[in-house]
Amino acid sequence: MSSRKARPAPGVQTYRAGCERTWDLASGEADLAYTDQAFPECPTCPHRVEPEGAVPFCTLRPVAAPHPFAGLAGLLPDLE
Repeated sequence: MSSRKARPAPGVQTYRAGCERTWDLASGEADLAYTDQAFPECPTCPHRVEPEGAVPFCTLRPVAAPHPFAGLAGLLPDLE
């Protein structure tokens, strides 16, 4: 038996939440909002976003995508 995870179907990407849970979803979006908040730690999760007048959510990002602030990492030496 192989321990390798099966690849998602064509057009499907693996998305990860801040809690490290993953979902294989058919979407080309760079970020998705997980609004179900179905896990016990969701109410206290540091990745939870609570916008005023809207449903709380967690951001799901493609596993292969760089961190959204990765492009800023090279700026620090320029600021010193």
